[in-house]
This record gives sequence, structure tokens and C-alpha cells, in this order.
Amino acid sequence: MRRYPPIAEHGLIGDLQTCALVSSDGVLDWFCTPRFDAPSVFAGLLDHDRGGYFAITAAPPGPVGEGPLPAAPPPVTARQLYLADTAVLVTRFHTPDGVGEVVDFMPVHDPHTATDRHRIVRFMRVVRGTVTFALECRPRFDYGRCEHSLALDGDGDTAGFDAVDAAAYLQCIGPVRLEADGRDVRADVTLAAGEHAAVVLTVCAAAGAPPPPADLAGLVEEFTAVRRFWHGWIARCTYRGRWQQMVNRSAITLKLLTYAPTGAPVAASTMGLPEQEGGERNWDYRYTWVRDASLSVRAMRDLGFTEEANAFRDWLGLRLQEGRAPNGEPLQIMYRVDGDPYLREEVLDHLEGWRASAPVRAGNGAADQLQLDIYGEAVYALAQSGHVANVIGYDGWTRCAELLDWLCENWDRPDEGIWETRGGQKDFTYSRLMCWVAFDRGIRQATATARPADLTRWTAARDAVMEQVMTRGWSHERKAFVQHYGSDVLDASLLLMPLVDFIAPRDPRWLSTLDAMEGELVSDSLVYRYDPAASPDGLQGSEGTFSLCSFLYVYALARAGRLEQARYAFDKMLTYANHVGLFAEEIGPTGEQLGNFPQAFTHLALVTAALALDTEIDLAVSRRDIV
Repeated sequence: MRRYPPIAEHGLIGDLQTCALVSSDGVLDWFCTPRFDAPSVFAGLLDHDRGGYFAITAAPPGPVGEGPLPAAPPPVTARQLYLADTAVLVTRFHTPDGVGEVVDFMPVHDPHTATDRHRIVRFMRVVRGTVTFALECRPRFDYGRCEHSLALDGDGDTAGFDAVDAAAYLQCIGPVRLEADGRDVRADVTLAAGEHAAVVLTVCAAAGAPPPPADLAGLVEEFTAVRRFWHGWIARCTYRGRWQQMVNRSAITLKLLTYAPTGAPVAASTMGLPEQEGGERNWDYRYTWVRDASLSVRAMRDLGFTEEANAFRDWLGLRLQEGRAPNGEPLQIMYRVDGDPYLREEVLDHLEGWRASAPVRAGNGAADQLQLDIYGEAVYALAQSGHVANVIGYDGWTRCAELLDWLCENWDRPDEGIWETRGGQKDFTYSRLMCWVAFDRGIRQATATARPADLTRWTAARDAVMEQVMTRGWSHERKAFVQHYGSDVLDASLLLMPLVDFIAPRDPRWLSTLDAMEGELVSDSLVYRYDPAASPDGLQGSEGTFSLCSFLYVYALARAGRLEQARYAFDKMLTYANHVGLFAEEIGPTGEQLGNFPQAFTHLALVTAALALDTEIDLAVSRRDIV
């Protein structure tokens, strides 16, 4: 077992209310419950010694040979994959004596009803020869801050772990005999070809009732049910393009990162994973950003998943109807999955961080930042779901109109911008761009549905924003749109300009901006967000290329008619996916994945890029152009 495997060496399982990461070694080292944004039960990913983990690995054979210095045992090779079009994860172990598998999944029963009880099923089976599995279950509740007691039955079939705010039960099926290891448990399980065993971990509220007895037949039924659930869900996908497998995997990942009871997607499943190994850029992404989730609406609708898009629309409508956020603005940039706006940031000093990347932060202090772009993304998301007045009702429309009236007075304020910089407020071009989107979509919606609106005022504000961006956001020296007024710094967030119809994808100004970005922000088809050295963001260290921006670059190239370049960049970007098709937030200088994992922003941008490429390639083929 490696203390800290690479961030990308993980697969994701989940039940649409929470999720877990399993390393390619078979170690479950990240699991929060009862929701994505709850404290962890296993956080070995952030501290191997204090965070806790649940490992099922293949034990290597003993030393070979005789004498005082026997030869080292042959290595065990592990491989990981998903069962096709599902969230069922298989870790295969190739040993000198046989081939074994651990099959991991979380049952999906009634995902729309919130529960404090969640289960992880881990099957062990051997397909060739004989394999000994080594099991260790070492929970550490509340980010490792809460002690627990152990209760182990006399037969070693069931273990109970009791903490102040939670309880966990580990049930064994087959030849698994648990033995106490302090307050934790371990076991060695030897199976021959064709033999099976299983363990089921149930986590619930403190003093929760023990789960009913488990049996192999029942677990096989649950295994079949969860496969059917995912097959049935992905069958609704309307995409039939050239990158079916990667688009399907991205869609399943976006679904896994959505809290089904409210329809709110989280930005990522993890917290504290660094943008630079050993650096301080370590944030908690287990919340719902208005920006990220709003952009996912278009991706999910374009794939045919209208139910998911509409669920977030309803969630967003509720945030509007609640009135002003605690910071006094109409909306906050992020919320908990249930809509709670309070996300107090704290540093968990007792955790060393992934590969000593401290500090580890829980909560997110950026929640009270002013980021004016979210209003454009919010109205854009509502408009993507049909007529705003129809989908959120008259009261919802009234709130939306009040938001736009407020924006008329506030769009010209400096803010922290899309990247949540902590280096002071500026007049960010991207923020103005999305304010234009808010007014533009609001005007269209009011006109289409004949709803009351101050159209004269909104139109004047929309036109003023465009004129300002075209004058102050444009650098004649760089021949490009820039990050903020008065600078010549480039910013890849502006790759969204053609996506939201602010500028034509082949407008001379836009093509010139693309050329400038290629010369400064693009490295071997990978795209940096911006240059921190040229535009200090208040943080130490550097970061990798931003995978969201790399896929948006593909989209922009495709729409600009640069199809050969776009397709090459897209295919190259796909090579940075991990072994099961997942992406983190960034790509480091040697090709490693960095940041929180998996990242919803990256996967929704992959979908957007694939759809645009397919469309443009099909048009080129119909014109008999060479692609």
C-alpha cells in the first residue's frame, strides 16, 4: 500500500448522495457521509496515518528461496476499470499465484430521499489460481478528530465502530474472519478460483440501528440492480458521436457528483487536494457553485438529461426566491447542497495533507466574495431550461427581474472574478461578459413570455456592458481581450465568449484573441488560466494547466473553423485522463493530475467540446472539406 498514491490513481463510486474514492491499490481512502459536504469517515488521501482508510489489497507471497537473504517476493500488479457504462469499479490483482478482483459499488435505492445511512459493498473473488486478500478497516470519524470504540462479535463476522456523531458496521459474508487491531479490524482472506467473499460497510447516525443480516444472494441482487440502474440511466443519453465512451463516462461522473435530493451538483468530490504538490492552493470543492452548476445545465440538456438540468433549475429558483444572501447580494457564489449559504472555512491543522500539501481547509472562505459573473450564469441556466417565467412561475420571474434591476446598479463594480483570487478586487472582463449575458437572456425571456420588466433600463445596461468590454476590455497592443481593465494579461475564462454568443466565433477580434492565447497560455495544447506572475492572485506557488480551459479551447477552435487543430488538441487532452477516464482540475508540468478530483467543471467542458467538434466535423464532411 502506497502512503499517497497519485491523485489520478483513483476511481469514483457513489449513490447520488455521497461518494467514495478507491485507489488502484484497492484502498478506499476518501469517504464523507451522509452527504458530499459532511465530515469524512475515511480521509487517508489527506493523511495516511490520521485520516483512516478501508483497504482490500492482494497480499504478496512470502520471500523466495532459502538462507539469510531470501529473494524479494514477486510483485503484485493491480489494474482498475469500470464495468461499461456503470459506476461499478473493479480492481484486479495479478499475483504469482493467481488473479483476484475486488468489485466496489454503492447501492442506489431511493436517491431522491435524503438519508443518513449509506452502504459500500466490496466483493472479493478469484478468477485464477489462489489469492490472499489483506483487509484493513480503520475509520477515523470527523476528519480524524473524533475517537471511536470497537465492538467485535465472537465469530469475527461483524464489527461495530461507535463515535459521538456517527456509527459504522462492517459485515462479512464468506470466509472472512475479522480480528481486532486496536480500535480497528483486519483480516486475511484466502480464496481459490471460483470462490467469493464480501464485506458491507454501513455508516449511519450515532446509535443508529445495526443493518439487517447480509447474505451473498442478496448482495448479488443489489449488484445486478445497480448495474441495471446505470445502464438504464445512460441509455437516456442522446449523444451518438465519435467519443461515445468518454462522453458517457463524463456524464456518469457528473451524475455521481449531483446530490439527488435537491438536484445540486458539487464542484468535486474532495477537499484539500493541491494545485501544486506541497503548495497552499488547497480548497474545499464539495459545494454547489452557481457558476459550475449553471454551465453543467447546458451540457446535461445537450446530452438529453433534462431531468437533471431541470432539478438544478428548481434548486436555483429556490435560491432566488429566498431573497438576499447573508452577504447582502441577491445570490451567493456557492452553497451547500441543501442551499445552506454558511460555509465557514477552517484549517485542519492535524492533517498533513496529500504528500505534505498543507494547509488542509474545510469549508470555503470564498463564499462571501463578490463575483458578478454568477448572475449571468444563473440567468443563462434558467433560460437553457425553457422560458424562465414558465419554469419558476410568476413569483420566480419577479425575483429574477429584481435581480436584473439590482444588476443595473451594480454591474460596474470591481469584484474577485471567476478564479476567486485573493489579491484584491478588479474590473474583470469575464465578470462584465457574464453581466451582459444576464441582461441579454433576461430581455429575451421577458419579450418571449410578455412578463413585466424594465426593458428600456435592461437594454441600456446590456449595451453599455458590451461597449465597455469592447473598449476597455480590448487591448490594441495585444490585439486581444484581456483579464481586467487597464492590463494586458490574458485570461482563458474568456474562451466562453463565443459559447454565450457575445461574439461570433470567427469575428476578427476573437480570432486575434485566440492567436494571442495560443502564444502565451497554451502549452502543447494544454491551457493555463492566466499567468500568476503577470497578474498576482494573492497566493504563493504556481499551478498547472487548467483542464476546463483546455477543453474550452477545443470548443473555440472548432467553432472558429480550425478543425484539424481542434481535433488534435482534443485527442491529446484525452490522453491525460486517468486509467478509468476521470479528470482532476489541472495537469501538472510532468503530466500528473492536480487539484480536487474528479472535477465536474472539467467533465462538463469535455462534453461541450465533444459536441461542438462532432457538429463542426459533420458540417465539414457534408461540404467535403478535409478534416
